[in-house]
Amino acid sequence: MAKSKKPRIMSQEQVRQFIKENEIQSVEDIQTVLKDMFAETLQGMLEAEMDTHLGYQKHEDDKKDTTNRRNGHSAKTVRSDYGEVELEIPRDREGEFGPLIVKKGQRNVTGIEEQIISLYAKGVSTRDIQGHLEQLYGIEVSPTLISNITNKIMPTIKEWQSRPLMRTYAVVFLDAIHYKVKQDGMIVNKAAYMVIGIDMDGHKDVLGIWIGENETAKFWLVVLNELKNRGVEDILIISVDNLKGFSEAIAACYPHTEVQKCIVHQIRNSVRYVNYKDLRKVTTDLKPIYQAPSEEAGLEALNQFEAIWGSKYPLITSSWRNNWAELATFFKYPPEIRKIIYTTNIIESYHRQLRKVTKGKAIFPTDDALMKMLYLVTQDVMKKWNGRVRNWGQILLQLSVFFPERVAGYLP
Repeated sequence: MAKSKKPRIMSQEQVRQFIKENEIQSVEDIQTVLKDMFAETLQGMLEAEMDTHLGYQKHEDDKKDTTNRRNGHSAKTVRSDYGEVELEIPRDREGEFGPLIVKKGQRNVTGIEEQIISLYAKGVSTRDIQGHLEQLYGIEVSPTLISNITNKIMPTIKEWQSRPLMRTYAVVFLDAIHYKVKQDGMIVNKAAYMVIGIDMDGHKDVLGIWIGENETAKFWLVVLNELKNRGVEDILIISVDNLKGFSEAIAACYPHTEVQKCIVHQIRNSVRYVNYKDLRKVTTDLKPIYQAPSEEAGLEALNQFEAIWGSKYPLITSSWRNNWAELATFFKYPPEIRKIIYTTNIIESYHRQLRKVTKGKAIFPTDDALMKMLYLVTQDVMKKWNGRVRNWGQILLQLSVFFPERVAGYLP
């Protein structure tokens, strides 16, 4: 059976006439003409939407069946596959018109690739992306096409992951989140190593994401060395969980950095093996330790806790004592700094937002598939980080007391 030919949009004669009328002499000329045609088409569709909204066409006053009417236009620039396009968005007097072809706030009309990447960033499955595009646009896309389109952001991710960083950070948070990934025909647990930094101007930033085997201090050493290679010379305070060997890895790269082990992680580890009927009481009796006004008062509260629970749960008190030097770091600082560093809440909050999107993906097919989603969600999260840490001016002055030489150059 002979393969049917696609119908021509224009005949050869029409093409020649089109070239002549538009004085096309180069590829750039073609691009310009197509851009103008695209803009005219969009503008026509916007005007048609307004006609439908009002129920009558422009200048058809005798067919009016509404008190609402046209109210001029507002200029808008959108990005398209042909470059930036200038549009005139119709307005109605009652302010009810909301165009569908170019929605309010929409600045990008480049089409299907952006749709796919946007859906992927929201954690929508490949199958649901296929269904969405078929329902809205009547087009079928394969899983391979979706993968190829999302793969286009990999060079951007690599550039982001290797970008130069600030010379000094006030506080850096290190933590990992775990996922299942296919590898060599098997499903393995992988750790996504995350680093968030607060710079000397008080702004938060995700400094990088690394995919590796289950969380180890050895891999964190690789991450810290990479931060150093990207320009991070100094970190005042690092907040971490209680992973064994973490402190040694930090000392190897940043020997002058103070380490604060996360109090929340310590509490979780403390109550892991507590009998359920004792759980509330043990948790309550731990509070005076980390809520104490000073390190001395904290140690006294730990002694009291040991007197009550030491014989039944000796591992709890031994864990607090063994880790005390880095659990108690925050006691020396004023409340504003304490609040920031005594837990890894900043990075835990970021993780919660990642989990909201990734919870529908039980298994990722590759490391790259996991990295693509984490990167896209991270970019959405960071759009909301548009201000400084609260009371940063005061916090910076407080840090200058504890780290005078290292902070002096950043004071106003």
